Amino acid sequence: MLDTSFFDDMARKLRDALPDSVKRMEHDFERNFKDVLQTALSKLDLVTREEFDVQTKVLEHTREKVELLAEQLTQLELLYAKMTVAKPPKPKKKSKPTDH
Repeated sequence: MLDTSFFDDMARKLRDALPDSVKRMEHDFERNFKDVLQTALSKLDLVTREEFDVQTKVLEHTREKVELLAEQLTQLELLYAKMTVAKPPKPKKKSKPTDH
């Protein structure tokens, strides 16, 4: 769920921007601004700051693992290349035809 203090703050800022003649009806406007903002933002696919921070840490950890695996793969490829250069492939044995 979204933090309602955010909506309260936005409604207050919008109310403060109103001309003095309109501020007399501030209670109704503040309630309406809050409702409109909450409705509009609830339709968006948003995440909380906490969820965002958690996913950022997960992504950082995943990147570290990918970098480590990429380095390990490079080392294995180098080792494999050295092994194949050091040992030429064995010739294939010719099979003898069989009589049927």
